[in-house]
Amino acid sequence: MSNLKITQTKSVISEKQNQRDTLRTLGLKKIGQSVVRADRPEVRGMIRTVAHLVTVEEVD
Repeated sequence: MSNLKITQTKSVISEKQNQRDTLRTLGLKKIGQSVVRADRPEVRGMIRTVAHLVTVEEVD
């Protein structure tokens, strides 16, 4: 199973509360911070919610 590296690229200021909560659930708190998560449907859904705030790349 592959993994996804998720990096926050934009601020959560002036974003909706559910988007702020989604970033926190992914484990992101600061701009430039990255986390690695398993490529699962739940994670893909969270990424879709905050797609304009993050960049995603596949890692092994």
